Amino acid sequence: MREDTRTRIQEIALRLFTEQGYEATSLREIAEELGVTKAALYYHFKTKDDIVASLVEMRLAALEELLAWVRSRPRTPEMRRELVERYAASIRATRHLGIARFLERNQTALRDHPTMIKIRERMMELTAEMSEPDATPTERISHSLALFALHAGKWLTKEDDLSEEEIHKATLEVAMRLLEP
Repeated sequence: MREDTRTRIQEIALRLFTEQGYEATSLREIAEELGVTKAALYYHFKTKDDIVASLVEMRLAALEELLAWVRSRPRTPEMRRELVERYAASIRATRHLGIARFLERNQTALRDHPTMIKIRERMMELTAEMSEPDATPTERISHSLALFALHAGKWLTKEDDLSEEEIHKATLEVAMRLLEP
């Protein structure tokens, strides 16, 4: 039951943070939407920062898992392609998409949030692991952009123009092209 309430708090907070903005949403509003007192909400999360941290913990764990996988492999074209495929699959998850929208719409408010700093650091580590030490600057940037292309495709295409599957296939194709020599 405790996890169900915690999950409901996360879902409601995520929706309100995305719709209204992180700074404009209060713990009181989250508690009211949930139908509990602020004291009941405090049992699970003391602050909005605690809620944000819990929302992105799963994303951070997924990045750390990918980073461990990459570090256990030689830096080859095959590893890069598999990494892009794994990364693409991880960001397709519904939970990630909601969190990504929330983070994108609240960049200014969350820029210095400790969990966001960790995510940026892990992404920089992940992109650094994609290229051989002697790779040219063009190769390193191209390899790094392959991961970012997967995100950009979601934001640069209108959902009513293309299906989620079409967007996924197109962004994956672009990302793979960026890995080519």
